[in-house]
Amino acid sequence: MKTIVAQKDTNAWIFQVWASFMIAISSMTVGIFYLPVDNWIKGYMGMGLVFTIGSSFSLAKTLRDQKEAENILARVDEARVEKILAEHSPLK
Repeated sequence: MKTIVAQKDTNAWIFQVWASFMIAISSMTVGIFYLPVDNWIKGYMGMGLVFTIGSSFSLAKTLRDQKEAENILARVDEARVEKILAEHSPLK
């Protein structure tokens, strides 16, 4: 059976991800604040930003959970095949 190695992200990658996330949110917030439109339009765009961020996190979590479920099913199937091969081995 294969050993599964957990993938570990580097500190530089984690920093880059969080920095880009914060820069994107900050620049979008400043952009909305300085738009030459009425406050209700700014509020609407702000709500859109918040919902976009929330749905992005939900989508990322859902995709991660699906991938983990596929990995677990693959390991179970591999264990079944290994068991069948061991039971019916001609070298016994």
